[in-house]
Amino acid sequence: MELSLSLRSSRADDSILFLKKVSFAWPSGVKALDECSFSLPGKGLWMLVGSNGSGKSTLLRLISGMLPPQQGSIHCSVKPALVFQNPDHQLLLPSCGSDLLLSVSRALTLSQRRNQIQTVLEQVGMQGMESRPIHTLSGGQKQRLALAGALASEANLLLLDEPTALLDPDSQKMVLETVHALCNRSDKPLTALWITHRLEELDYCDGAALMEKGRIGPWRSAHLLRNLLRPLAGRQV
Repeated sequence: MELSLSLRSSRADDSILFLKKVSFAWPSGVKALDECSFSLPGKGLWMLVGSNGSGKSTLLRLISGMLPPQQGSIHCSVKPALVFQNPDHQLLLPSCGSDLLLSVSRALTLSQRRNQIQTVLEQVGMQGMESRPIHTLSGGQKQRLALAGALASEANLLLLDEPTALLDPDSQKMVLETVHALCNRSDKPLTALWITHRLEELDYCDGAALMEKGRIGPWRSAHLLRNLLRPLAGRQV
């Protein structure tokens, strides 16, 4: 059974994120998105599954504003933050605290900034690590620090570009559980759009969809989509 809100019934006023017939092609002529239309059904953790070249990473860059759509429209009523597959691509300063300062609003006082840094580090399970040098962190800790940076910027929509791809199994689970908890907290739950090719990660999501050739199919339950894709489980989706 498909989720009650499919891409066919979604409207811009229903959702915090709505794309209508968005297309994008690279200068080489390769089309990444082909009249792609979809919306997020609500708050929670939503996952897109697709093979390399299906347009997943380009989609997140368009939503985040890093790339402009060449055709179609994107409506996002909240602040998005993109978390890359490799956290080293977005962690810039020597320590956890100094790096997070880049994301905290300059309108806050120094005391408020420090409190916000402590809060977001606690939310990702890294409390007390403000002074920790980033080069001493594990891959999983770096990825959780990147998540903390998104939280420090007061983003409401996390855009996660295969955030566990470079991590060991224990770190993969920690990042998954951290994002799942952020999307299900009682006070101000976040919304996350997570792209993956690992079918086992779908167990954590509120709904999932398949992306193929620059388009996104209907939202389905994780169980249903895993069953539909089971024949592909032995190789990369």
